[in-house]
Amino acid sequence: MYNEKILQILMEFKQNKLSTDEALEALKKLPYEDLGFAKIDYHREIRKGFPEVIFCQGKTPQQVREIAFNMYKNGSDVLGTRASQQHFEAVKEAVEKAVYYEEARIISIRNTPINKTKGIIGVVAAGTSDLPVAEEAAITAELMGNTVKRFYDVGVAGLHRLLDKLDEIRQCRVLIAVAGMEGALPTVLGGLVSSPIIAVPTSVGYGANFHGLSALLTMLNSCASGVSVVNIDNGFGAAYSASLINRIGEKS
Repeated sequence: MYNEKILQILMEFKQNKLSTDEALEALKKLPYEDLGFAKIDYHREIRKGFPEVIFCQGKTPQQVREIAFNMYKNGSDVLGTRASQQHFEAVKEAVEKAVYYEEARIISIRNTPINKTKGIIGVVAAGTSDLPVAEEAAITAELMGNTVKRFYDVGVAGLHRLLDKLDEIRQCRVLIAVAGMEGALPTVLGGLVSSPIIAVPTSVGYGANFHGLSALLTMLNSCASGVSVVNIDNGFGAAYSASLINRIGEKS
């Protein structure tokens, strides 16, 4: 979107539709917009291929609304993570077509159509309690243009459930493995598939789980190759990395 904006400004300048000062002023507005409490990085889409994402937790509904509205009116697709119902209601007042994914706690506003990849990202979740984090990963990956398949409640406590889905799982170009408790799922997957695995520890578990720390340490100490690990409950981070890997696969 912003590559097109820059090309349009340059073309209008070349055709004498914009003066030097007008073109300079237009280009000044593209890098970022200062709202006082936040600076929206509009050039991130050029650098990274996807616009800046709003981390809603810790922001007021009014702050999220203003950031989202300004991004939308400037032509960006909007993705807000860790969003509450109150955040969404405030954004919805400003942009009617805003969508809320309640389980994933994600707000989305589309300015451009989603062109799905051929390569598949598989989101594999150990248990039903892990679904909020798994859905954050799955919805984020879909909104970034990826084809996503979900494999839920296939943890190692009932290994036959995972093995039943193994043929489908092996068709995925990248896997996101989400697990709490002892966090063994990514290691088991790592010994069964050739795809890169991004492991997401969740804070699901009893006291000695230490709010996800035990799962994180298990995943970091995995004996299986091809397993990388993101932070506790960071479904968004896993999806972003998986999307970058998947895009490389699309170009090859």
